[in-house]
Amino acid sequence: MDLDRRVLVRGALTLSAAAWPLCSARAQSGEAWYPLKTDDGKPAANIRLPVELTSEIEQLPGMIWVGAKSTAVTLYEFYDYNCPYCRAAARDLPSLIQRMPDLRVGLVNNAVLGLASVQAAKVELALLKLTGPGIAYEFHRALFAMRGVNDGPRALSVGERMGVAKAQLEKVADSGEVSGMLSGQVRLAANLGLAATPSFVAGGLGVLGYPGPKALAGIVASLDRCGEVVCPP
Repeated sequence: MDLDRRVLVRGALTLSAAAWPLCSARAQSGEAWYPLKTDDGKPAANIRLPVELTSEIEQLPGMIWVGAKSTAVTLYEFYDYNCPYCRAAARDLPSLIQRMPDLRVGLVNNAVLGLASVQAAKVELALLKLTGPGIAYEFHRALFAMRGVNDGPRALSVGERMGVAKAQLEKVADSGEVSGMLSGQVRLAANLGLAATPSFVAGGLGVLGYPGPKALAGIVASLDRCGEVVCPP
């Protein structure tokens, strides 16, 4: 077996097996704290989240921060590199950030759709550690722009194009530190009950699945106006 086909396997199977088992591309549970709608008019599943857990997101190691420096309007996305709706969100998010300069986005791995997702996430975390959030976000967008399965070898190839030697990237990706960061991110997503990929957290609310760019923009606009996902009439 080639080295880059063995890469990142140590501990990855354990992490994948322990991951939240109910993740899917779009939540269909019908749960709703607020009467939110998706862009196609369907109910957007959403749940109220406990403050003691949402406060932990901000301190998660290995998060990619994008957008504003201010914390006033903050949106978190929990994603998997092999989730098709996560790919759509990654395509739409830059224009939302551009239109809303006060928006700060925290990108969090929730690698639950198999070993390939775990491998890709570990490469992203290694790149973040080696180069910082700018290159890591560039990697994030590049990997989501590709069709097919995102796994370790593909992620390493994209990371190499970002200017990091494969051997160096592989070593850091397969380290205990990176495995610990990824485990912490996946564990918190499970504890929060984010049973879909992607899931978004804003203003103490968890939105399960991707509601679409217009619906997500409406949530952010409400946060900006009143600090809540839905402003009182």
